[in-house]
Amino acid sequence: MRLTLSAALVLALSLTACDAETPQPVDEPPRNEVEKTTEVPDQPDAPESIPAPEDVAAAPEDASVAPSGLASKVLAAGTGVDHPGPTTQVEVHYTGWTTDGKMFDSSVVRGRPAKFPLNGVIAGWTEGLQLMVEGEKRRLWIPEEMAYGGKPGRPAGMLVFDVELLSIVKPPQAPEDVAAAPADAEKTASGLASEVLEAGTGAAHPAATSVVEVHYSGWTTDGEMFDSSVERGQTAKFPLNRVIAGWTEGLQLMVEGEKRRLWIPEEMAYGGKPGRPAGMLVFDVELVKIVKQ
Repeated sequence: MRLTLSAALVLALSLTACDAETPQPVDEPPRNEVEKTTEVPDQPDAPESIPAPEDVAAAPEDASVAPSGLASKVLAAGTGVDHPGPTTQVEVHYTGWTTDGKMFDSSVVRGRPAKFPLNGVIAGWTEGLQLMVEGEKRRLWIPEEMAYGGKPGRPAGMLVFDVELLSIVKPPQAPEDVAAAPADAEKTASGLASEVLEAGTGAAHPAATSVVEVHYSGWTTDGEMFDSSVERGQTAKFPLNRVIAGWTEGLQLMVEGEKRRLWIPEEMAYGGKPGRPAGMLVFDVELVKIVKQ
């Protein structure tokens, strides 16, 4: 069972020890809302608005209707075979209309697809996208109670979306050496083992109190992934004196752009605390940026 601490959109794993703060991902988007990507300026070929479909006011008789009330219809068959799960991260293009035919959002108009985990968007999206495979285009008629529920400032009533599922983001796989550090791994006096997976482009190393921005995935030694910023699609940012000791030491070995695997002994991780990942932990970490030395 996944041990990640939140089913919300992008709450990061608590890498902290004792009373340290929980690191939060960078630029957290709003929860329970289809991602609002920054508009791309100066796109002369992009339409300002996409006309609403003829059946925008109500789902047609040949639409599939789920017990929840969600209606949908395949517009173009996909090329994939796998369906995303309720927490899977997906990349999509979409356009949304209210039932009067007014377009209120479109990644197609912006010229940039959106990427998000399905447990961080409105319920109609969470359910509807799980019906799809990669490459598929589908129209969704989402009842208000599965959309924004009449919240002020949000699109009201039933919403209609045309969605193209571009890709299902696969979760990182456990490394072959997850059970134990290989013989050629670097080892420090503390017991931390590490191995450079990809050389960095920077020269400076973070200090013990530096603020860093990273991508990471973590596994227990049985190969179970318990958290991943890569799967969430958002980096995490935190000061190195507010995380577990293995991270504080291990990140100081790195330079910007570097990817490194850390084998962190339990005493440098969560020390057997109830409710936390137990035993030695293995992390693949990319040091994206030293935000503050």
